[in-house]
This record gives sequence, C-alpha cells and structure tokens, in this order.
Amino acid sequence: MTDFGEILRNIGEFGLFQKITLIALCFPNFVQTFLYASFVFIQSDPDRHCSTDWILSAAPNLTSEEQLNLTVPREEDGTFSKCEMFVPVSWDIDTIREYGLNETTGCQDGWVYGNMLYKATIVTDFDLVCGQASLVEVIQAMFMAGVLVGSLIFGPFAESFGRKRATQIPAVLLSVFTVTTALCPNVYLYLVSLFLVGFGAGGYRVNSIILSTEWIGTSKRSWGACVTQLFSAIGECVLAGMIYGIRNWRLAQLITAVPFIPESARWLLSRGRKEEAKQLIVKAAAINKHPVSESLLDKIEVNNSVNNGGIKILFRSSLLTRYFFIIILSWFSVNLSIYSLYLDMQNFGLSIFVTQLLYGVFEVPSVLLSMWLLDIFGRKILFIATLLIGGVSSILILAVPDSKSFVISQNAFYFCLIIIQTERHDNIQETDIHTDETGNNWTRKGTN
Repeated sequence: MTDFGEILRNIGEFGLFQKITLIALCFPNFVQTFLYASFVFIQSDPDRHCSTDWILSAAPNLTSEEQLNLTVPREEDGTFSKCEMFVPVSWDIDTIREYGLNETTGCQDGWVYGNMLYKATIVTDFDLVCGQASLVEVIQAMFMAGVLVGSLIFGPFAESFGRKRATQIPAVLLSVFTVTTALCPNVYLYLVSLFLVGFGAGGYRVNSIILSTEWIGTSKRSWGACVTQLFSAIGECVLAGMIYGIRNWRLAQLITAVPFIPESARWLLSRGRKEEAKQLIVKAAAINKHPVSESLLDKIEVNNSVNNGGIKILFRSSLLTRYFFIIILSWFSVNLSIYSLYLDMQNFGLSIFVTQLLYGVFEVPSVLLSMWLLDIFGRKILFIATLLIGGVSSILILAVPDSKSFVISQNAFYFCLIIIQTERHDNIQETDIHTDETGNNWTRKGTN
C-alpha cells in the first residue's frame, strides 16, 4: 500500500498547486488583522463634555466658552466635567447668568468630543464613556468569546465534514459579519456582530493552517504554518498605515475576502472517499506538472473504518495525550501574553500608529526566522527555547519603571518577537500531531 506522504513526493511536496492553495488561505489572514481595528484604535478616554445645546433656545448667540461656563460644572482642577452637566431649566438667559445653576446630573443628550486622534471610534459613535466605559472591556471579551466558541464548533466540524467546509464557512461568516459590524447602529448589535466575527475567526484560524499543511510534504510543512502568519504580519504593517490615513473604524472594518480552496485529500482518504481523493491528487499533479501513475493511485492506503471517536482518540495514546496538554497550555500562555500586550498598545508611550507598525515589522523577521531555524534545530528545541526566552523577556518588562516608556516598548517588542516565534512553533507542533491519522482539531482549545 502507498501512504499519502509517498503520493506527495511523487506529485511534488510544494509545487504550484500547494502554493496557489497556500496563497488563497493566506489572504484572509492578511485582512483578519483589520478586525481588531474597531476595538484597538479607540482613544478610550477622549476629551469631551456633555452636550448642552438646550441653553441655545434661550440665547442662540452664546459662544462655546460661555455656554460651557453656564451649563457644565468644573472639577477640582478647574477643568470642565466630562460626565456631568447642570440640570436644564426653562429660565431666560439673564436669570441664568444672574443666579447660575447648581443642581447637576449625568449627560442627558450625549457628548461633544474634542482633540480627537481619530475621526470616529466605537467610543465616540456609541458614547462608551463615563457609566458606559466598562463596555470597552466587554467588547474585547465578546470577540475572544466568539473565537473560543468558533474553535470549539469548527474543530469537530472539520473532522466530520471536511477541512474545506470548515475553512470556507468561517471565511464567509467573517465576510458577512465584518460588514454588519461596520454598519451597526448601536453597541448591543455591535456586540452580537463582533461575537460572530470572532466565531468565524476562531474557526478559520487553525483550520486554514491544517488544510494548507495537509497538502504539503514534511520537508516544507513549516511553510504552511509560517507563511499564513507572514501574511498576518504584513497585514499588521498595512493596518497601521490604513488607520493613520482613514482614522475611521467603520471604513477600516469594511475590508474582507472569501477564499476558494480545495478539500484535503488526506482527510478524504481518512474518511474512505478514495475516488474523490484521487481526483484531487490528479488535479494537483497536473498543476505541479508531475504526472502520477494510475498504478500508484490504485495503491493508496484508505481508511475504510471511519473513526468518529472525537477527542477520545487523543487519550488512547499516552504520547498524544502528553503532547495535547503541552500544546494547549503553551497556546494559552502565548496567546494570553500576545493579546495582553496588543490590546494595551495605546499605553506603551509611543504613537499608537508607530506601535502598530512595529508589531508587524517585528513579526515579519520572527516568522522568517522560524521557517529557517525549524529546518536547522527542529521543533522541540525551538519550542522550549522560545518559551523560556519569552517568559524571561516578559518578566524584564515588569522590571522597567513606568517612566521609561521607550524602554518598556523596546522590551515589549523584543518579547513579541520571541513569543510570536513560539506561536509559530505551536502551529507546527499542532499540525504534526494533526496530520497523524489519529490526530484531531481539538488541540486548538488552548488558543482561547
């Protein structure tokens, strides 16, 4: 019998077919970075005051300064209150000027924003300030909850219905709900839509890597995991320039794509669907210009007993069980570190546009180094080394005084360089387990 690895060696382990498939899978990773635009570039506490246009009915010609003096109380430091106003009255303007207003209340007609870094953010569009400010953290948590649920749903889905569907359906969800998110009229619809965006992102994130690596031979398998992330890094750089030019979260959100991709022949064989797998192999061989003989195709090893054991398959082998828990623990710690830094980038002390650009700039050499070093040292050594160095780097960030913002930024970016390499090695380790016949998509649980 002939296994699928031998088929790949005959038709080309990384030919034109695999490269086209990889690029198709990579492009959504390029634009997925833009999904974070709406809740990262927010200017969480903008200059503002309550809208007090009610007084203009009594005196339409008031200057802005006089309007504020008459209708908005001052804080102890002499600045106008950001969250309170004087209770509106029906007096004439002379009476208001003579006696003044004393009773205060929360802002009743929204806010007026000033000195904004952006033209529009979710904070200003949905008035997520004062009593509503905590919703910013809820928004971030809602997105990550969607990623978690999407991973849990599309992991078993990929095993039952195929990699192609488990990749295309999340991509379509990303396309649709990225658009609806940009058009949401209020924060509650935005939360629902953002959850569904995260749901699609969670399903697409790892399934795309699995699909790309299952078509690539072992000698180039690291390319399948790393090149997809390279596109993401380039997207980080582009996002910085796009936000700097647009400065409107709704426009930034309206960028998406839907890939058209083949099914995994390896998965088809694992489900006993030999004829469909043969058709795809012949197509790949033709594109790669490496014809495959019919006699070799007839010898393909097929799994005629489809195993629907789900996650229980992992626990039938002590080795797979150990790998499983090591990887999900690593995914958890790596993603917790990356997102903690990324979602707090506005407090790094540098321009947020420069910070965003540097995130992408640092990630590009990280991915390229991973592709090179994996071929030299292998998975295990780099996996352990990057985890240890990344952990030390994160501790060094805490040792720097808050006043040294530039040093903090430097350490943070160095930490990101190392920890992103660890994430790449996690991807490789995961796909190595997954492409084994007993593998399962459940390894992605730790990412959330």
